[in-house]
Amino acid sequence: MAVTIKDIAEKVGVSVTTISRVLNNRGYLSDDLKKKVHEAMEEMNYQPNELARSLSRKKSNVIGLIIPDISHPFFGQITKHIEYYAYKHGYKLMLCNSLLNKKKEKEYIDLLRASQVDGIIMGSHTMSVKEYTSIKLPLVTLDRQISKSIPCISSDNYSGGVLATKLLLNKKCRKIAYLSGNLRLNLLAKQRHDAFIEQVSGKDVGFVVKQTDLNGFKYKEYENLVRALFEEHPDIDGVFASSDILALQVIKECRRRGKAVPEHVKVVGYDGIQIGGTDDLSTVEQPVKKMGELAVKYLLRQIAGEDIPLETILPVKLLEKGTT
Repeated sequence: MAVTIKDIAEKVGVSVTTISRVLNNRGYLSDDLKKKVHEAMEEMNYQPNELARSLSRKKSNVIGLIIPDISHPFFGQITKHIEYYAYKHGYKLMLCNSLLNKKKEKEYIDLLRASQVDGIIMGSHTMSVKEYTSIKLPLVTLDRQISKSIPCISSDNYSGGVLATKLLLNKKCRKIAYLSGNLRLNLLAKQRHDAFIEQVSGKDVGFVVKQTDLNGFKYKEYENLVRALFEEHPDIDGVFASSDILALQVIKECRRRGKAVPEHVKVVGYDGIQIGGTDDLSTVEQPVKKMGELAVKYLLRQIAGEDIPLETILPVKLLEKGTT
């Protein structure tokens, strides 16, 4: 049978109200009394009812995070930073993977609301604007601009696209490929593609664009995409991949075909993720730690009733390494 605060009160010899004040740190209480209460709780293995406590103080100190796929290194790393800063400010994190599934995303939003979270950070975007604005909770979007009225934090995708493309042009590449996720999706990352097209247009250079399907992060599909690129365009000598994961697949395919990197094919990735194989990869680094920090900071300011910027765009950095 579960231990209650009444059991703790009887053991310590005080009222239930006093135990409640200790749990919620309200009013003056001696250190000796607090110590006795906490010792009794530990001895009796008492587990506070967090939902009941959050309802009583109208605050749960829990925030929700919805991302497309935790297995993707970019989202894994940004989740790590969000959890760190949330915990630093006394908040816990409820993590949800949408897998870019509209039904699943809606169910998770309903779950977070039912769980009395204080706010939500959205790194996924599958529903209509009306559905997001009807959430009626503090909301910050991450790398997604759902609406001009919902605060958004991102890196400068367009500038990143310019930096990557210019690097390949400066390296005298004659035919450049751009690889990305599906360009029909309304994502800020599409600005990398727009920058690429602007930079190569009107130049004496060939170019080609290849994109994945609409079904999210299928790593096997990346392999097929890159293989088809080199089969259809064997004269490619430069590749701008819109993620480091795609860039690593390009390098793998070049090795399979006996094409040396960077002598025969120069490769630039995007994200600046820290996983095996990226140590020598030229890439555009997103400020992932700062993005996670600001997502938490702005959400907590919203929870406190403060105004925050509706759009925050952080600078990116070109890291030129061995693949170019």
